[in-house]
Amino acid sequence: MKTIDARGLSCPEPVIMTKNALASKEAAYEVLVDNVTAKENVTRFATHQGYQVKAEEKGDEYLLHLKK
Repeated sequence: MKTIDARGLSCPEPVIMTKNALASKEAAYEVLVDNVTAKENVTRFATHQGYQVKAEEKGDEYLLHLKK
């Protein structure tokens, strides 16, 4: 499982980092973001790529679990 740490970045950077990571074709990823906009945009992108997304809120941050 690959972890993408996109905390502190504003869109579209978290989506671009996620897109680049998905190129490795792994079955599961974790994406760390620290704002709602990034959470929504990464979730939307991953869903369109065929991944199931579960969001876990950890204080001010979100841990997104992406799974094929």
